[in-house]
Amino acid sequence: MLIVQKYGGTSLQDAGRLLRAAGRLTSLFRQGHQVVAVVSAQGQTTDEMIARAAQINPRPAKREMDAYLAAGEQMSAGLMAMAIGALGGSAVSMTGWQAGIRTDGCHGDARILEIDPQPILAELAKKRIAVVAGFQGVSPEGRITTLGRGGSDTTAAALAAALKADRCQIFTDVDGIYDRDPRRYADAQKYDRIGYGEMLRLIGHGAQVLHDRSVETARDAGITLEVLSALKDGPGTLVGPME
Repeated sequence: MLIVQKYGGTSLQDAGRLLRAAGRLTSLFRQGHQVVAVVSAQGQTTDEMIARAAQINPRPAKREMDAYLAAGEQMSAGLMAMAIGALGGSAVSMTGWQAGIRTDGCHGDARILEIDPQPILAELAKKRIAVVAGFQGVSPEGRITTLGRGGSDTTAAALAAALKADRCQIFTDVDGIYDRDPRRYADAQKYDRIGYGEMLRLIGHGAQVLHDRSVETARDAGITLEVLSALKDGPGTLVGPME
């Protein structure tokens, strides 16, 4: 199978968590699967980078902010590839544009226009795990663009569609989708499966587990997303068609 897995910032925030994710990816690879990992910037890296930029220029050009912020995910991709190598696996890190992700020119909130799957497929053919920096792509003018906060979810869904992946798994710090915040409500109920429309409704009411564009991308491509905990094993929630 071809499996896309996305890891959010809290799932990678320290060496232990990053190595745990690398171990999961390496295990899948050794089972004979083709594996693509999409990674976010570690922990609070993006917020810290924004704060540092504000010390230099409180109103920076959006083009330059995109060039700057994209580095957070690129650092995660490089570290993940190193971690997989440390575990005896073979991996290659790829920026968004190296992975064939082409976007419009809206800096800070770009939309993916198309993905050329060939660069990733070429790496998979070399028996490597492809580790893609999420949240970013390249505009028609050749400029680095970012997809807005939570954009790595959209990267994963779009790559799964372009690569015709068998699974698209979103690893985060919660073990699935709940009808309300389980950290605030003890009686919150977890969904085993939820439709695209209901998931978008929850996002509209403040749920932050998935980015809305990732759900829209999955819906338009007929992709089922699986939301899982990166911190413990167990079933998560499937987000897809309900019929």
